[in-house]
Amino acid sequence: MPSLSKKFFAELIGTWMLVLVGPGAAAVTLMLAQGEDKASGFNIGIGALGGLGDWLGIGLAFAIVIAAAIYIFGPVSGAHLNPAVTIALWAGKRFPTKEVIPYLLAQFIGAVLGSATLLAMLGSAGATVGGLGAPGPFPGISLTGVFIAELVGTFILMLTIMGIAVDNRAPQGWAGLIIGLIVAGVIITMGNISGQGINPARTFGPVLVDSLAGGPNGWPVYWIYLVAPIIGAVAAVFVYDAVVKEELVSTQAKSTSNSVG
Repeated sequence: MPSLSKKFFAELIGTWMLVLVGPGAAAVTLMLAQGEDKASGFNIGIGALGGLGDWLGIGLAFAIVIAAAIYIFGPVSGAHLNPAVTIALWAGKRFPTKEVIPYLLAQFIGAVLGSATLLAMLGSAGATVGGLGAPGPFPGISLTGVFIAELVGTFILMLTIMGIAVDNRAPQGWAGLIIGLIVAGVIITMGNISGQGINPARTFGPVLVDSLAGGPNGWPVYWIYLVAPIIGAVAAVFVYDAVVKEELVSTQAKSTSNSVG
């Protein structure tokens, strides 16, 4: 088994990759849209390609980096890369208590380093114009709507993780691709509602570095991006166990009984 120190650095580097590439795509999209007469009302720059065009690009950036991180670091740490995932697995008695804090520290540190690296590459405009890809409520969306979007997006993500990575009946080798794609899917669909942080660390990094570099102040709403994903992920674990797991076991037992009879 990998040592806890190796797991720590796997989570740190994996989350660094995630926050550099995923939010980086969002930040660059906003910088590219700067100066164009397309940023108004519900569209604040994201979506300048037309409709969901930019969200598709951002979602695919997340999908690619998440898939890569899972295939690289999954054998070491499980590649949680998300405090909500770690907490949910712990709540579902699938993760040891002694490793929770090291994983959370690694994820938050990795996220901050990812945002700092992005700032170093993009310069101050990365924060002041691109917001370093920090998610936030979009014009016309209530905080209730944002909370629901973050909860639902993480709920769907965690259900997918349970089915494709945690369940020992899952097909082997597909976790990185499918998990990456479901993240892309919820970002494309709900990105223009809440930005789809669906990861407290992924949001924390850009918000912290933005606050130090003159970018937008995301702290007043950060609590949504902390609380909603955790609730959504924990709920997904218990829903999976109550519905999918038991139903599949029952179906499997019935099928075996029929074949024997």
